[in-house]
Amino acid sequence: MSAGQEAPGARQPSVWHRFKRWRSRCLENEVLLGYLLLAPTVLVVLGLIGYPFLTSIFYSFTNKSVGQDAFIFSRDPTVLTTYIETDEDGNEIGRYTVEEEDKNLFNFVGFDNYIALINERIYRKAFVNTFNFTVTAVIAKILLGLGMALTLNEVRRFRRVFRATFMLPWVMPTSLSVLGWLWMFDPQFSVVTHLLRLLGLHSWDVSIPWKADPQLAMASVQVVNIWRGTPFFGMMILASLMTVPTELYEAATVDGAGWLQRFWYVTMPFILPVLFAALLFSFVRTMGDFQIVWILTNGGPFDSTQLIATRAYQVAIQGAKETGLGSAVAVSLFPFVLPIMVLYLRYLRREE
Repeated sequence: MSAGQEAPGARQPSVWHRFKRWRSRCLENEVLLGYLLLAPTVLVVLGLIGYPFLTSIFYSFTNKSVGQDAFIFSRDPTVLTTYIETDEDGNEIGRYTVEEEDKNLFNFVGFDNYIALINERIYRKAFVNTFNFTVTAVIAKILLGLGMALTLNEVRRFRRVFRATFMLPWVMPTSLSVLGWLWMFDPQFSVVTHLLRLLGLHSWDVSIPWKADPQLAMASVQVVNIWRGTPFFGMMILASLMTVPTELYEAATVDGAGWLQRFWYVTMPFILPVLFAALLFSFVRTMGDFQIVWILTNGGPFDSTQLIATRAYQVAIQGAKETGLGSAVAVSLFPFVLPIMVLYLRYLRREE
């Protein structure tokens, strides 16, 4: 019997042993092991993000509505229907064929949805509101988060307690925290209005229409978004502040640098990369914010707080249930978000 050949009747390795040998080979191959470890994450991202995103792009070029499940590429979704005419005894006396639109079909409409959005007043207002809401909120979160980080970095006693307390707005469920703000902005029982009255900044006889006045409504949703997002910036900047060597501050102090000079020439170079990454991430998140606006104002009054996210929900789900047009509303932000994503990915690659 030649070497390497098994004797007749030799016991074959079980499935479990063959699996163990295959697993050992995979663990020894670093490249294959990397792909195997990455596969579950890729599948989750493709299933929860990739597939819905590509489906939305596809629907945005169609006239799909809720309940339609069959697609034809033609712009004319008609079918031929034959009707049979009978007499009183049920005997056929004639038949005729007519061309009718099949309500169960949706078809390709090209850029018609996007053209309709450009001509829609509510969409144009939502588009402007989205960028106003995003830019104002992100700038405020950067400044407040920076101040929060600098303050917490100087705290020595009860440091963990303060940090955990400041993180509460970020870790709390959005819907739960916004319900609290909904009560705080109530026209009759608003604690914010009561506080302004105690400080002598507002009359006791007049209530403040936080959600009925267009300017106050937009300011209200921005305040809640800033309150919720500031801890994210604060903790990100604080983490980078803790990496700054104290020797640099001591050397700058010896050289006669003041507080502002130490911050600009010592602190800023360390926190700037983290600040840039947090800025891009927060910009994308804020632009797609839905829960805060929807719970507080539903996009009102008079569409003054209408955002792209809330308008997409209204069109695709709440109102006429026009899935195609609603998808176009949502996808219309993608050309503006894409450059931010590219910058963010390039930044991460450069850091690696």
